[in-house]
Amino acid sequence: MERRPPERDVDESRLDVGEPKRWAAGLPGVAVSLKRGVEQMGVARTATTLRLLNQREGFDCPGCAWPEPQGHRRMAEFCENGAKAVAEEATRRRVGPEFFRRHPVAELAGKTDYWLGQQGRITEPVVLREGATHYEPISWADAFELVAEKLNGLASPDEAVFYTSGRTSNEAAFLYQLLVRSFGTNNLPDCSNMCHESSGAALSETTGIGKGSVGIDDFEHADLIVVVGQNPGTNHPRMLSALEAAKRAGARVVAVNPLPEAGLLRFKNPQNARGLVGPGTALADEFLQIRLGGDQALFQAAGNLLLSWGAVDEGFVERSTHGFAGYAEHVRELDWAAVDRATGLPRAQVERFARLLAGSERTIFCWAMGLTQHRHAVPTIREIANVALLRGMIGKRGAGLCPVRGHSNVQGDRTMGIWEKMPEKFLANLESEFGIEVPRAHGLDTVASIRAMRDGRARVFFAVGGNFVSATPDTPVTEAAMRGLDLTAHVSTKLNRSHVVHGRTALILPALGRTESDLQHGGEQFVTVEDSMSVVHRSRGRLEPASDRLLSEVSIVCRLARALLGPAHPVPWEEFERDYDLIRDRIARVVPGCADYNERVRRPDGFVLPHAPRDAREFTGTRTGKAQFSANALTVLEVPPGRLLLQTLRSHDQYNTTIYGLDDRYRGVKDGRRVVFVSPEDLAELGLRDGQHVDLVGEWPEDPTGVTERRAPRFRVVAYPTARGCAAAYFPEANALVPLDSTAEVSGTPTSKSVVVRLEAVD
Repeated sequence: MERRPPERDVDESRLDVGEPKRWAAGLPGVAVSLKRGVEQMGVARTATTLRLLNQREGFDCPGCAWPEPQGHRRMAEFCENGAKAVAEEATRRRVGPEFFRRHPVAELAGKTDYWLGQQGRITEPVVLREGATHYEPISWADAFELVAEKLNGLASPDEAVFYTSGRTSNEAAFLYQLLVRSFGTNNLPDCSNMCHESSGAALSETTGIGKGSVGIDDFEHADLIVVVGQNPGTNHPRMLSALEAAKRAGARVVAVNPLPEAGLLRFKNPQNARGLVGPGTALADEFLQIRLGGDQALFQAAGNLLLSWGAVDEGFVERSTHGFAGYAEHVRELDWAAVDRATGLPRAQVERFARLLAGSERTIFCWAMGLTQHRHAVPTIREIANVALLRGMIGKRGAGLCPVRGHSNVQGDRTMGIWEKMPEKFLANLESEFGIEVPRAHGLDTVASIRAMRDGRARVFFAVGGNFVSATPDTPVTEAAMRGLDLTAHVSTKLNRSHVVHGRTALILPALGRTESDLQHGGEQFVTVEDSMSVVHRSRGRLEPASDRLLSEVSIVCRLARALLGPAHPVPWEEFERDYDLIRDRIARVVPGCADYNERVRRPDGFVLPHAPRDAREFTGTRTGKAQFSANALTVLEVPPGRLLLQTLRSHDQYNTTIYGLDDRYRGVKDGRRVVFVSPEDLAELGLRDGQHVDLVGEWPEDPTGVTERRAPRFRVVAYPTARGCAAAYFPEANALVPLDSTAEVSGTPTSKSVVVRLEAVD
């Protein structure tokens, strides 16, 4: 029998910190995965569920977007954190009417994200009426009427915000954006605004398409793989198998990161005998322990050296690129003293890195949020593209640009139209296909939505998935903004912080999970998703739903549309709810690259969306029709004396805002989360000691007149071998330190990886 959820909440007095673990990533997760599965699901359900995870006739992992291999799949095609994600969704724990009668919202608001998530699956829709103290049951019909009444009562559709998380299926996402645009607004913020928006902005400028240009098979054909600002051992563990295969085929791996993460250094693959009994595979041939924000300087330096050595693919540059002369002139004037300050790396190591780039005929560049969440994130990613273009590393086997996205369908949601500024062609296709008018004015992204809610310009917030309050920056500002709304409504599977930081009226609308069977009047349905490498494939839930009062996300969108837009609306919402094939037929006619969608997603491995730079070295999406070099002013993050540069990150027992447990075994943390990692040298310089408690005080120049402070209280200091001058703490606990108005240029992404802080001792 599964264990009950924890009765106690987090007790940080139990927190224990040992030595950072130098063991390999991978193998210890097998036991952890099975243990968590049995605790949440029981033995039989664990065996059934994991057997179907990431299999062709099963369901796609609700965790990360790393692709499945084309062709043969292993019997256990999942990682530790994928198994944890499934255990959380397929748990037998339940949150029903009795739970809400027992717990007033004020009490729930005092609980941690971990405690809330561990209570189980929500079984029926509930409402918190204005002035009430408890959520109470509400019928689906009444819930939809309540939302419709609030939305139709707005002075303008632009007073509503419609958020989406990256777990939403392609079918639900397509209908959701169709509903929102039919209502009359483009206010469609999503989780991508806070993570890889910088990647999409930079790649759209440089290659003409905001997606990566590699496939999973490219890894086994690469000579060199550069992993920058990413911790795959925790955030994308199945990537380690691809790196291991690449190493076996002769590739070298360079890891660039402020922290020496276990998953960057060695991997014990539980899928083979060598991983079970041997020391595992050493992954990183070169580890560049870079200072936070120094990646732009590193790649400018690499470009400078490649040019000086003549290591340029002149044919590719001449035929396929624009702006080379301006870039070359800019980079040849590089300030090497600025590079030294920005990176903190020895000059000899920078030169070794450039030599590896010069000697490789097939290089893949991978990155994640360690690059995307700085003010100069977009210029940084442009610099990676510059180096790739210099070497001709786009449109050839075993080479390319690889932003490694997080949530399982965040890329698919964007393809389906979840964006506040979709291009004209997409909007015109919607109008032609459905006989409707859709707005053209750009909508609000995530940060702009918070500002609008804070300032009273938005009154209703509706979310399909996610945990908006815990995912977003400047926690006190965001919470106050949410509490000032007329209505907050969340399509969710489990409790989270956003349900207890609510508007005057609040709804929780419980949905089927990815693992659960979806039966409609048209029979058993499946949905589709797009992985991080543009492969679109099926996902079919097999488990009995957690409650007979759950609806699929497609059903929720369709029924809300009928209540909101009325029976005369030209979109056939009722037909779409009955038969998802009808949705896919419309996707095929509206979304570029999706012709014959129903036929192609039924192939064993689905299909790959077209990508002109990858497929044909064509760059028609840029302003010049060629791949675009850029000259970017070098940014060096200067920190005042006595301060550190802080990044927020995940623990190993966490995925996005979902907290699976309170341990971070690769970093030696047990039973707690309020820790700050600082190098021993910095601690000595600051007069602090390992184990001491401090307040984290963020300092940000709000305006020329002075500095505004934000405080996150009582974190335990952990001496950790991070880069000098840098620190790290988990989110969402440290989100309060990230200023709402500190965002990346061009993309608007919050700068969660470059927060200036001081540490104030509290004992």
